[in-house]
Amino acid sequence: MINSLKTFAFFGCALTSFYRRGLCRSFNLAAKELGVNLVFFNSLGKIGNKYAQYGDYEFDFLDYVNADAFDGIIFDGEGYNVDIMLTTVIEKCRRAKCPVVSISSIVDGFYNIDFDDAGGLKMIIEHLIEVHGFTKLGFMSGYLTHPDAQLRLAEFREVMRAHGFPEDGCGVFEGDFWFHKGAEAADYFLSLPERPEAIVCANDYMAIALAAELKKRGLRVPEDIAVTGYDGSSEGREFLPHITSVTRERDDIARRTLELLLELAEKGGKKDLPIDKNRLIIRPRPIYTQSCGCEQLDYQIEAENINHVYALNRRFSYNLYDTESLVLKLNKVDSVPALDRVFREQPINFGEYSHQVLMMHIDPEGRPSYDSDFTSPTGRFVPSIWIDNDKKLVKSDIPYDGMTLIPDVTDEEPHFFYVMSVHCAERMFGYAIVEMAEEDIFNEFYNVWLLNISITLERLFKNDRINRLIGSLEALSILDGLTGLLNRRGFEERSRESMGAIIGRKTVCTMVIDMDGLKRINDDFGHFEGDCAIRTAAELIAKCCESNEIAGRAGGDEFYIFATNYSEKKAADFIGRLTGLIDGYNRTSCKPYKVEISYGYYITEIDRGARLEDLISVSDSRMYEQKQAKPNRRS
Repeated sequence: MINSLKTFAFFGCALTSFYRRGLCRSFNLAAKELGVNLVFFNSLGKIGNKYAQYGDYEFDFLDYVNADAFDGIIFDGEGYNVDIMLTTVIEKCRRAKCPVVSISSIVDGFYNIDFDDAGGLKMIIEHLIEVHGFTKLGFMSGYLTHPDAQLRLAEFREVMRAHGFPEDGCGVFEGDFWFHKGAEAADYFLSLPERPEAIVCANDYMAIALAAELKKRGLRVPEDIAVTGYDGSSEGREFLPHITSVTRERDDIARRTLELLLELAEKGGKKDLPIDKNRLIIRPRPIYTQSCGCEQLDYQIEAENINHVYALNRRFSYNLYDTESLVLKLNKVDSVPALDRVFREQPINFGEYSHQVLMMHIDPEGRPSYDSDFTSPTGRFVPSIWIDNDKKLVKSDIPYDGMTLIPDVTDEEPHFFYVMSVHCAERMFGYAIVEMAEEDIFNEFYNVWLLNISITLERLFKNDRINRLIGSLEALSILDGLTGLLNRRGFEERSRESMGAIIGRKTVCTMVIDMDGLKRINDDFGHFEGDCAIRTAAELIAKCCESNEIAGRAGGDEFYIFATNYSEKKAADFIGRLTGLIDGYNRTSCKPYKVEISYGYYITEIDRGARLEDLISVSDSRMYEQKQAKPNRRS
């Protein structure tokens, strides 16, 4: 629980699009007035026109969101552009115990905000017919598999029939609810035997694209052909001529939704309470303006609009420069803590924020998801970036989980958090939380931040795996596979490195240790027991290395020791510990043989110009002398 206020989850996609950016602001303003918290779970979905893979894996994070932790849910299904994401969110909302209100599409089992789209479109069409006297109308639909497109086309046909006109008017063109079909639509309508006097478009974006293409072909809007849209977008109000449209009343949507959820929460938060359907219908408001011929341009206002657009362009350029700098900085990041430093140092290009937290997934051993040793997700997260500008977040020492994805706060004011998955390809690293300082949502550059952080984490993950692999390969090249000690190459490399670090002259010790009777063990008991005896000798030698001795297996049953800053006493102590460990092992091992050794050591003062081979040679000779002097000597 964030605080004692009611907290509602908002599931949506592409919340930084123009329409949904304004929708978020409307919800935040209403939530502030009504005293509730909002947690927006935003998805990017399809990136660009075709890249849907990011959205395909984005829904993984939803597995760790506990919908029952909220007092109610707002579902904005219209923005989802990846089918699997849409169905996953709907099913998650269905399983929630709290009430769910769908604000942009009708979903069985939810409370639905029912936009009177048919009534809005009827207002536009009848305005063109009754006010302007148009009788020749065309219609530009969205893609006809979309339910909004089907509804709006059906209403166009119904109104045309009611006024005694052919139901398809001069013609119907299937668009895409976006800007890409403007040229094709213009060519289609201008090729008709009877050119339309006005074209009704199923949304503003298509109206803008069509009007622009008509102007390219030398036609005037609205003098030659009037064009209308739908949705009342900010782009439609900025385009010249301003687009006649119908707006979905976002402020009304937000207030009614939150009031309904509060009412349901007061009644126990049940999902099946009867609600008067009339209160869930949002009435549209028409905007009759220049593209149908209703309003003249106010050049003073348009000059201010142009200045505003220029200011936005300048800000966009500055933000783009900051983003280029960010990419270069993240390319140099070699650890996750460095991400925090880059974030704090980089100029803010997505808006002023109060809090920014990056939560990383951990495995059962507590390893973070960017660690190549990460095994399996646990649904628990720990912060790796924690920026709390107004000191209102409560940082927990206990990992966060589905019930506590959002940190608690220290006040009782409404809070509006935005949560997004942080993932790359098929790997989810965690999630990010941001709270803006004002009621507006962040701009698209925050999405760029997260995408770059995801790529950086993926690079760190792969680099860590490569470095570990290189390290293991290096270890294999210098370690003895049977005993785990250094092999001959590893021993010589480490010993020469130690000798190369000598300043002036220093006393060193080399030691050669050779097992006695290994051939008899192999002959009488097999090579498995022979290997066991070699491993035992290696383990006991390693236990005796308490003064930075370098130990290695030279091959077969022979071992080397090298140490600096040594003395006769240290050498005697080493041999005493080793022979004591061997005696103890032989008494308790129950093996049918004994582990026995011969040894020789050489202590001398050298400088960095000494040769390791010469020192080993002396030790080897002394070891051989000891072996030869033993009664009943065995090889």
